[in-house]
Amino acid sequence: MAIPTSRAKENGEIKIDNDLCIGCARCVDICNDFGLIIKDHKACISDNPAFGCVGCGHCMAICPTGAIQINGRMISPDDLFDLPNVNEAANYERLMNLFLRRRSIREFIDKPVESEKIERILNAAKTSPMGLPPSDVNVLILDNKEKNRLFTNDFCNYLNSMHWFVSKWFLTLMRPIWGKANAEMFRGFIKPLFDVYISNMRQDINVVTYDAPLVMYFYGSPYCDPADPIVAATTAMYAGESLGLGTCMLGGIHPLIQNGVKAKKFRKKYGIKYKSREGLFVIYGYPSVDYKKGISRTFASTTIM
Repeated sequence: MAIPTSRAKENGEIKIDNDLCIGCARCVDICNDFGLIIKDHKACISDNPAFGCVGCGHCMAICPTGAIQINGRMISPDDLFDLPNVNEAANYERLMNLFLRRRSIREFIDKPVESEKIERILNAAKTSPMGLPPSDVNVLILDNKEKNRLFTNDFCNYLNSMHWFVSKWFLTLMRPIWGKANAEMFRGFIKPLFDVYISNMRQDINVVTYDAPLVMYFYGSPYCDPADPIVAATTAMYAGESLGLGTCMLGGIHPLIQNGVKAKKFRKKYGIKYKSREGLFVIYGYPSVDYKKGISRTFASTTIM
């Protein structure tokens, strides 16, 4: 039985050209589904795969003679491309410099992000690794400040209608269910967040998405590996940085539009196809600020066993 996603319910179809196959076994070595074997010095499809072809394409990509083709699960031989030369890839120092220069930018000049740059950000994000192909990441794009402002106004009106969610009686009722950490988070962060979002929007001040000229929301489907939208959003963020844009990840919107009838109506209005275990908003724009210093960060812990 195939592993299902929202985009594919069947296994990929593996085709092997025996005339081209040289029996090198590279495809066998890299197929983690145990879907290929060598028989009579030729690659063959195994009778006992772990799951069936998920369409990762590794066997097709590594075959030196082009003897293997995969079709299905949103992949075909037409999707193959030549890898860039390793000498053209960013080395560690250049990549680290990109990481070090990144700051969370919420201040933007009044200039739109060009459609060509939006496309390049998406192309970069599509390269992100995923838990299971084909990707079940979905992207909502608000490509100008006006669309962003409309979305944010609707979001704040939605929050205002849900204010009971952070009321004293509800938080008291839910504390034994949520536990100490969640109770502290709701009292110390979620409730003030509601108040800050709504009160500022009433004064025509957008501290939700900061009137950024570009907003991207990465979210999954019910089948999606919960990490996939976060990985894609991170890739997209760094792609934006490489294109000279300021970026900022926003975690305060996604959790609040997942549950309940009103949340479902809000998602439907903006074409958000699914509720998603994890999701992330990223804002982009040309920064109006110029940082001269970075700030070192640390992990909570690092353990080497």
